[in-house]
Amino acid sequence: MNHQNVKTYRYRVGPNNYIVINIYQSASASAEAGNVLASNAVNVQIMKQLAKQKKRRR
Repeated sequence: MNHQNVKTYRYRVGPNNYIVINIYQSASASAEAGNVLASNAVNVQIMKQLAKQKKRRR
């Protein structure tokens, strides 16, 4: 992985909350002999925090 840039934005439209995640990344691979695989796969996990957990973290 050569470069990775992650930006998150939160928008509220009426009663709904939206999260926009922009992920910019690049990968490169090279070899003198044989096969090479460069992957741009990303694992994203979004978890909802409960109101009780937010109060405990003070």
